[in-house]
Amino acid sequence: MSFPADTPPAVADALGYLQYHLQELTKHQNALEHTINATLVGLTAQLQQLTQLITSSAPALAVAPPPIPMSPPPATPPSPVPAALFKQWMRPKLPSPCDFSSE
Repeated sequence: MSFPADTPPAVADALGYLQYHLQELTKHQNALEHTINATLVGLTAQLQQLTQLITSSAPALAVAPPPIPMSPPPATPPSPVPAALFKQWMRPKLPSPCDFSSE
């Protein structure tokens, strides 16, 4: 991204940082949208097969439904949250069980 020559470096850095994260969020959004659309296609095909099973009197063909594609989750959080805080947020620490051995 190019800025006017008189753009302060701190402003250019902040804008570059924001642009990078916006691009990362857009990539994640596009991947999720693709997964949702593919899932809907698979579910629609399954629904059509079920409808045919219910409405037809002839035995239905045993056709395996198309697999529902799954995209892997993002390797890193898409936000600027530090990884340690993200992990702590995703996996809250559970209290340890009570020790009744001394009773």
